[in-house]
Amino acid sequence: MDAVTPVIAVHALAAGYVLLLGPLQILRRRRDLAHRLLGASWVAAMLLVCGSSFWIMPDGFSWLHVLSIWTLVCMVAAILGIRRGNVAVHRGFMIGSYLGTLTAFAFAALVPDRLIPQLLRSEPVIVLAAALGIAGIVLVLQLSAVRAVAPRPRTAAASRTASPRAEGA
Repeated sequence: MDAVTPVIAVHALAAGYVLLLGPLQILRRRRDLAHRLLGASWVAAMLLVCGSSFWIMPDGFSWLHVLSIWTLVCMVAAILGIRRGNVAVHRGFMIGSYLGTLTAFAFAALVPDRLIPQLLRSEPVIVLAAALGIAGIVLVLQLSAVRAVAPRPRTAAASRTASPRAEGA
């Protein structure tokens, strides 16, 4: 079995974060500050996944490295799209990037000679602990971001203490 290097560990943890947060971002109905904050963390994780992939090449560069380059291009296009107000372009490139990550994961997980199946055979507890840890982080960040930006309902007491002069100014 190949050794799990620090680069591979960073790559795998960031990819796990991308894979678990992606559906939450895609399926979430509200596109608010929480979506933007979590989206920024998702893009940062994608940059880690793509960037670290270039230091993982036991047999030289492969089609997965081409996918990394394409994903970086897609991230730029998605960010430019949303900054220009083109939600359809943003959505298309983000969902496409997620599907590309799923494809790469399927290849890494289903080919027996790759590291993930080897780790599942030799160290299943470590793989399970890592997956649960990543899921916990995604859940905590999701809940924290949604709660942090949720609109606070005005209470009657807050309305009474507001100065009429301040409202008319």
